[in-house]
Amino acid sequence: MLCGRWRRCRRPPEEPPVAAQVAAQVAAPVALPSPPTPSDGGTKRPGLRALKKMGLTEDEDVRAMLRGSRLRKIRSRTWHKERLYRLQEDGLSVWFQRRIPRAPSQHIFFVQHIEAVREGHQSEGLRRFGGAFAPARCLTIAFKGRRKNLDLAAPTAEEAQRWVRGLTKLRARLDAMSQRERLDHWIHSYLHRADSNQDSKMSFKEIKSLLRMVNVDMNDMYAYLLFKECDHSNNDRLEGAEIEEFLRRLLKRPELEEIFHQYSGEDRVLSAPELLEFLEDQGEEGATLARAQQLIQTYELNETAKQHELMTLDGFMMYLLSPEGAALDNTHTCVFQDMNQPLAHYFISSSHNTYLTDSQIGGPSSTEAYVRAFAQGCRCVELDCWEGPGGEPVIYHGHTLTSKILFRDVVQAVRDHAFTLSPYPVILSLENHCGLEQQAAMARHLCTILGDMLVTQALDSPNPEELPSPELKGRVLVKGKKLPAARSEDGRALSDREEEEEDDEEEEEEVEAAAQRRLAKQISPELSALAVYCHATRLRTLHPAPNAPQPCQVSSLSERKAKKLIREAGNSFVRHNARQLTRVYPLGLRMNSANYSPQEMWNSGCQLVALNFQTPGYEMDLNAGRFLVNGQCGYVLKPACLRQPDSTFDPEYPGPPRTTLSIQVLTAQQLPKLNAEKPHSIVDPLVRIEIHGVPADCARQETDYVLNNGFNPRWGQTLQFQLRAPELALVRFVVEDYDATSPNDFVGQFTLPLSSLKQGYRHIHLLSKDGASLSPATLFIQIRIQRS
Repeated sequence: MLCGRWRRCRRPPEEPPVAAQVAAQVAAPVALPSPPTPSDGGTKRPGLRALKKMGLTEDEDVRAMLRGSRLRKIRSRTWHKERLYRLQEDGLSVWFQRRIPRAPSQHIFFVQHIEAVREGHQSEGLRRFGGAFAPARCLTIAFKGRRKNLDLAAPTAEEAQRWVRGLTKLRARLDAMSQRERLDHWIHSYLHRADSNQDSKMSFKEIKSLLRMVNVDMNDMYAYLLFKECDHSNNDRLEGAEIEEFLRRLLKRPELEEIFHQYSGEDRVLSAPELLEFLEDQGEEGATLARAQQLIQTYELNETAKQHELMTLDGFMMYLLSPEGAALDNTHTCVFQDMNQPLAHYFISSSHNTYLTDSQIGGPSSTEAYVRAFAQGCRCVELDCWEGPGGEPVIYHGHTLTSKILFRDVVQAVRDHAFTLSPYPVILSLENHCGLEQQAAMARHLCTILGDMLVTQALDSPNPEELPSPELKGRVLVKGKKLPAARSEDGRALSDREEEEEDDEEEEEEVEAAAQRRLAKQISPELSALAVYCHATRLRTLHPAPNAPQPCQVSSLSERKAKKLIREAGNSFVRHNARQLTRVYPLGLRMNSANYSPQEMWNSGCQLVALNFQTPGYEMDLNAGRFLVNGQCGYVLKPACLRQPDSTFDPEYPGPPRTTLSIQVLTAQQLPKLNAEKPHSIVDPLVRIEIHGVPADCARQETDYVLNNGFNPRWGQTLQFQLRAPELALVRFVVEDYDATSPNDFVGQFTLPLSSLKQGYRHIHLLSKDGASLSPATLFIQIRIQRS
């Protein structure tokens, strides 16, 4: 563990002069954006410096976007409105024209919020409404979260291509930016906005405006004192180096400097052995001198320091703000788990009512919802199939006002987008309400559209003794009803209704007509044949007959029935889920498509814990945190206690505490303003840490709030937790804006498995409600994990 004493390492006799030379060179510990300056010809375009740093000022596509384009926004067959779209000079945002004036901040979308840029008619909107425009002139900008796609048509194919290529380059550059570069862009954009008369000088009034923009309400006396200390020209204006000095003072990280000086000593630079000592105290695995030298070469910016294997404070901050210095174990961001075990041994990211973009009562259905689910790593999607006109089955939430989409269009979306993010197999969970004829049409569409992607027969024996592994890459499995041995009097095959349908009938009080129920019982041989590894079966018992493994049977349970099994037969349910798949779905009574907590289901080993992906909230934060690791591939290996057929684990009785987790919440940096339209509104942040695991481990603790400071609040408070089943625990970091008279407002969060949480001094990179980055917003914490 890190200790508080000041440390010095022995260095060779010749080293101190070099260290002193480097320390003298690096007088400014934090490199900052240069202050705004007029460009050639007197035109004030300070924002171009951001693009220059991105290496894109000479890119023809980006230059065309800076000039702007008049693009047609397409919403329907008749709604095609021309609007001006122009890339802002920060390279991170696009301004667009509105017919109805609104606040300026609402005329912008950010590059970091873009999920994908697609060419041609590659969205549901353009396929339906873009027929009047050639595909070569069209593009779709798909956003993260719940924001609708932006379907556009350019005047020419070349102009459309410029926007596709330009946005692709900007997104790639943004992904490659370091946290320091993001901070550079962030502060530069506020400098530009605060310079109200664009004279490249900052009055005290403009400085106060800047402070409010970056979420800090600094005492006027202190702010003016700081202003005057930097006003070396004594003209009540800061310019050039004076602005840089003011920003350097504002952006100081005293807590990082203190840690740095504990290891660097009086010469204020870290040698490789001193950096190694820090890494060892951090508890870093594989901490060696060679590793310390590698970090210096990677993160140190001063060339003289790098040549002499020394790290300055600037390089130290670069390292701690990088993915390698984050709380999430960087080695867990790629596929690192054993992917050769049966499917039943994995948690599998699963969606409920995947076709919906809003509530299950009257919201629209869309193939785009499937595309978005796949973009979030989902590997099991649901298709509610009903009789449609013209012999074509449709998908929607039956007996509601939700809109309908064609089954075949959904299958095409699966073909085109299922393996964009993850190569591992996708499960199509069919809820079948169709008659025999349209079931045959469903089978035909699955076979013809998916082709070789579709698994149509068992890979080994016809009666496999265990499920295949996720190494079945690029393949699609169908979960559906299987023909039983018994047949009805008229020769048509019958099957038991899935428990899912039975539950729905109980909860929705027999909303289905008798004729529709009879249709649902009939199973076509063509569709039955496609349920190879996932036979939808009602769960009759948790105690199978000896020597009769049935790994291909999949049970669907409502959250209510799953919770009852966990309470009444926890260990038996764990053993059942070690052998075969279980799907859990939300109660039908959740009319607004709210979610349940998935953690309780994961505790008992349920693999397919289906959530409404379109509904943000802590439940989806937990889902994102669970599948954040292992390359975000949608498959996470369950802990050993949930994979053993003779496991003794019971989530209701997990045993005594085995792990102590201590987290000291030190500081936060650059928290976002919640109300940008109210410049005097400053957040009063507090930090809450939540543990989600077995019931005995679930806990939450929070810090005090800091008044009027979202820029660099300090806490220094330690929160501690005792854990009985750490291998199942998720840790959720939440920042809220304290309010004494109403519920606190959400600021940001980050969730990850405890098993992927690294010890030592770490940064937490916060996310918004819909999972988008809030960069450069971070928490700085110290983590200790003691295992008994």
